[in-house]
Amino acid sequence: MNLPELNAGRLFLQRARDLAPNQPLLPEKARPPIVFKKEALSLEPYTGVWDMDAAAHLLRRTIFGPQAAEIGQVKDLGLESALEILLEELPLPAPPLNIAPNDPVVPLGQTWVNAAINNEVEGLRLQSLVAWWNHQFFTQGLSLREKMVLFWHNHFVTEIEIVADSRYSYRYANLLRQHALGNFQTLTEAITVSPAMLRYLNGSENRAGAPNENYARELFELFTIGKGPQIGEGNYTHYTEADVVAAARVLTGWRDRPVQIDVVFQEGFHDTGDKQFSEAFDNQVIGNLGAEEYKALIAMIFAREETARFLCRKLYRWLVYYQIDEAVEENIIAPLAQILRDHQYEIKPVLRALLGSTHFFSAEVSGAAIKSPIDFVVGTFRQLEIAFPASENLLAYYDAGLVSYYLTALQEMFLGTPPGVAGWPAYYQAPQWQQLWINSVSLPFRRQLSDALTITGLNRDGYRLETDPIALILALEVPDDPNRVVEDLARRFFPLALTDNQKLFLKNTLIPGLPDFEWTAEWNGLMANPQDEALRMAVSNKVRALLNRMLALAEYHLQ
Repeated sequence: MNLPELNAGRLFLQRARDLAPNQPLLPEKARPPIVFKKEALSLEPYTGVWDMDAAAHLLRRTIFGPQAAEIGQVKDLGLESALEILLEELPLPAPPLNIAPNDPVVPLGQTWVNAAINNEVEGLRLQSLVAWWNHQFFTQGLSLREKMVLFWHNHFVTEIEIVADSRYSYRYANLLRQHALGNFQTLTEAITVSPAMLRYLNGSENRAGAPNENYARELFELFTIGKGPQIGEGNYTHYTEADVVAAARVLTGWRDRPVQIDVVFQEGFHDTGDKQFSEAFDNQVIGNLGAEEYKALIAMIFAREETARFLCRKLYRWLVYYQIDEAVEENIIAPLAQILRDHQYEIKPVLRALLGSTHFFSAEVSGAAIKSPIDFVVGTFRQLEIAFPASENLLAYYDAGLVSYYLTALQEMFLGTPPGVAGWPAYYQAPQWQQLWINSVSLPFRRQLSDALTITGLNRDGYRLETDPIALILALEVPDDPNRVVEDLARRFFPLALTDNQKLFLKNTLIPGLPDFEWTAEWNGLMANPQDEALRMAVSNKVRALLNRMLALAEYHLQ
């Protein structure tokens, strides 16, 4: 598979986007929503069988592309201990490094995140940023954090080419990472006055006498409480147009500072008058509180019960299933929202309750979600256990991160640049929801990637990305039994059990028309003569064909 050259900065981003416009495939055939059995509509702790299948289900939804060893580790830990590890706080990663040899200020291999902006190398700094961010997915470990960083990125959206400062976007990404498993209200406060968000939604242009309503509007509609049914002119049940105007006045006075790479509150640009809010907020008035006034606005919004429900719906769609009917709203969303409010908007108790619940492990949930492009690309690399260049090989290491970025961008998921402030349509656009990920543009790229990684490999400058088929089979429990090879790989790759016909089809791919003992003899022959290159090639080709067939099945696109 040949990738086009990776162009620098915004030109690179736009060219990739032009190659992958959003073209849903047969959206009128949206999958009917799941109807959960009554016994599955419960947040009671899961007490069912804890085996490899249950462990794999937990990891498919909480990390990118769980590997066999990780599934086995979680199975041995048990559910409670696994949740503790997945929700554990981790130190922030080391910052991205300079990959621009012509940077006049930052030496190659040192970080640029505190350097002065330089338009000549800004494109390469953006490449460094998205490559570094992709590598966080690959090095995630047993942690929900990176999956939640992506969740918050889709929630508190910024777009790196609009922010137009790689240093701001780096701080934004690490702000999400710092609070990924923390407090929703605290994160909302921090993001409101972050330099990337002030730049993206025009907060730095918001001043007394000339308020800019962009951030105020999204704070209500997309970030906290959401729109309810419109019940009158400019009245959306949960807030009104007058509330947007008043909130914009509250938020006046904040400015980003590119030289200092931070923000400042300028009293002279702040509207010091009283801000009157509607009946949706009990007619509350916020007076002049200077630099602390935005916190009073956020506290007012977070005092409303609907704010908790709004976030819990988004978490549910991210981690469980995209459709929410009345039964799920009543039995799952409402109790989760109460947990969130009872814990003053701490996220961990909600995640622990949801991911450890009877509902999460119900049969209907497994395989009900469609992999996003990032889940598909990162997951395929990880599940095929493809080795990246060592981080000491700086340019190759960052190039590999860019390959991952580019492959997801071709499938309409630009890390750092969702298509708009509402995030990726797959997480809000009914009735297709995640089915939007599978369309006439993205599906061929998925197939090309699985072909490349299982058959041809990806050749880059000075290194190659490909799977080691012998190592994959060697790690299986019974590698010399073709039936067990198919079953064990299927457990790793698929959330749904394969039919007997599918298993037979896959086994015939491994040993076309041959009895089982032929594989046993050939595999054991290789183990006895590992230096026999002809035998190694014959076995490798058979395994590559099997892997290729498995990744081509529709079930591989589910999780």
